[in-house]
This record gives sequence, structure tokens and C-alpha cells, in this order.
Amino acid sequence: MAMFFSDFAANLGGPTNPLYALHEQLSTQGHNIVDLVRGNVNEHGIVYPPEILQEILMRAADLARVYRPDSLGQLAAREAIAQYYGTLRIPAEQILITPGTSVSYWYCFKLLAEPGDEMLCPQPSYPLFDYIARLAGVEMTHYRLVESRQWAIDLNYVENQITSRTRAIILISPHNPTGMVADEQQLQGLAEIATRHSLAIISDEVFGEFLFGPDAFPRIAATDAPLVFTLNGFSKMFALPGMKIGWMGVTGDTALVKKSMSALELISDTFLPVNEMAQFAVPEVFNRGQNFLARYKEWVTECRTAALASLEGIAFARPRGGFYLTIPISDDEERAARSLLEKSRILVHPGYFYDISPNHLVMTFIDEPDSLPAHFAEIAVCVRSPLLS
Repeated sequence: MAMFFSDFAANLGGPTNPLYALHEQLSTQGHNIVDLVRGNVNEHGIVYPPEILQEILMRAADLARVYRPDSLGQLAAREAIAQYYGTLRIPAEQILITPGTSVSYWYCFKLLAEPGDEMLCPQPSYPLFDYIARLAGVEMTHYRLVESRQWAIDLNYVENQITSRTRAIILISPHNPTGMVADEQQLQGLAEIATRHSLAIISDEVFGEFLFGPDAFPRIAATDAPLVFTLNGFSKMFALPGMKIGWMGVTGDTALVKKSMSALELISDTFLPVNEMAQFAVPEVFNRGQNFLARYKEWVTECRTAALASLEGIAFARPRGGFYLTIPISDDEERAARSLLEKSRILVHPGYFYDISPNHLVMTFIDEPDSLPAHFAEIAVCVRSPLLS
């Protein structure tokens, strides 16, 4: 059968991970599982106001009635995104609309790399990158985030990992799953490395609205890096994952930006993958969603506060942004995750899912507010009380 398929397709799948085999077994038996992995705020009642969204989409449908696609994305949408960046000054002609951040990554990989070239990605990492990289024919290599320094970027290690095949450095800030937010000093250091080695920077800012502490969000696009692709979208920002609206803003050296936009326009024109009605909705989603976004951010902050209160006394790097946290444990991480699922019906991930070592548990603090303290109290017991062999 494999003769019909590419190596990529032929080698997909494999046995179910034991943790998820147990999850499936418990779910089949009718047990209610508390999922502290997905971080889907919609499942907790956080949704863009339906009556406002309905009005926006009705008007957008009228605007999209006659199909006149723009390869970069409808100008009104790009202008609204340009306005979002304010003083950072990313003009509309340097913005490309995509159907989500995953596709934005794929576009960047195809734009910057030949098959076998390398993308330098932070570790801890996120499993999705490996699949996108394989689809694009590139290799993922890694640089370290240092847990003892609040998961700060190890700039010396970044530079040591660069080879003749490295084509870009991926920056994820706020970082999933550690909650790290890169400060201006780290960003400046990363920009200097990118300049020395003539590398692009792909900056994933999907959690950029969810900060705990800093008043302003430091962005790599504000540095002198030679070429930056700033990625974001509506999935996390407005709790609208089903709308499939993402984008990238391209900044840096004028000639490099011009060449990037020309190539990206051709790539996008080949597929024209972004829903036209969703594009026409973008300006009003921004304009009419600010009150919702403010309440949403407060809710996320309250979830974080409640989780941290239940984990009081446990040593770990407090998340400075995003929806996730990572806790080192003394016990075997897979046994601990399995124990939480078996005994407390709580699903968390062992650290090796994200290339974290030695032993950690990874989870979101997006949870039902009323039951969140109890769920995290169970996690605290598990972390404090290593299982018997």
C-alpha cells in the first residue's frame, strides 16, 4: 500500500500515546475529563458577543457578494490591522492576510528555505511545528530557553546553533507553553544575531494581548533586525478560532521587505485561501470588540491568579503571558500525568511532549473559574507528593 504514497504520508500515525489511550478509555466509560491542555476559551463561555458578530457578518456578506479577491487580502482588512500596530507603523502594503498562523508559518518556510534548510526554534517547543516543517521540507533545530532565568532566551546558545543551512530564527513571545515574554534586551540581542548572520526572524505573537505585568508589549519588529515576519490573528485575540483570520506583517530592510511581499503575494494568489466574508468583517471585529477584549483579558488574568494561588509554595517560573504554565516535578512526568488522569480525571501533558527535560507537567490555566481552585489543588498535591514506585 505504501507505494501509492509519499514517505510523509506513509509514515503518518502510529500507536496512540498511552496517556491518550487512557483518556479515550475513560471518556468511553462516561467519565467527565477536565481538559487542561487545549486552552479553548470558547468552551468556558468566552465568545465574541454573538449579536454583534451576527451584525458584522451580515454586513460583511453584503460587501463580499461580488467576488473580487486581493492576493494580499482585502485592503480594508489590512488597513485595520495596520492601525492595530499603531506606532510600530506596519503599512497595509506590508501585511498579508492568511487563514491562520499555521499557514503563515508554512508561507514563511516556503519563502525563506530550500528543502533540507533549517529553522531555529525555541525549546521547549510545540509539536505542531514539526508537522508544518515536514510539509514544507525543512528541518527544525532548537535553541534553549533557560528555566532558572524565567525561561529567558539563551542568546549565546542561539548563535552557537546557527549553521550554514539556518534560514530563520523563530521567536514565540508570549511563549507557549512556558509563559515567557521576551524583554527588550533579549529582543535586541536576537536582532543583533539575525543581523550578523543575515537571518530572518519569524515572530509569533498570538498571545500578545495576554500579558501579566508589563504595561507595553516588547516587539522584535521595533528593533533593527533585517527582516521580521510578525504573525498574529483573531483565534486567541478575539476568541474567534473558527473565523480563520490570521496575518503577517513584514518589516525590516526595504529591499528585503519588497522582495518578501512580492513572493508572498504570488504564493497567496496561487491558493486565495482566506474567506472573503471573514476578511470584510475584520475592521468591525476590531472596532466593536474592544470592550469584549478588555473583559476577556480580565477573565484570563483571574484564571491565572486563581491557579497560582492554588500552587502557592511550589517553585516554578510564573507565566508572564499567554494561557499556559510549566511546572518541574521530582517524580516521573508520565506517571504523574497518568495519575492525575486516573485519580482526578484531569488531563495535563508530560513535559517531553514539548521537548522539556527532565520532568515537568504542562497545563493551561484556562478553566471553569468556580472549579479552577479545586483542579489546581489536585495538581499541587500531585506535584508535592511524588508517587511511590
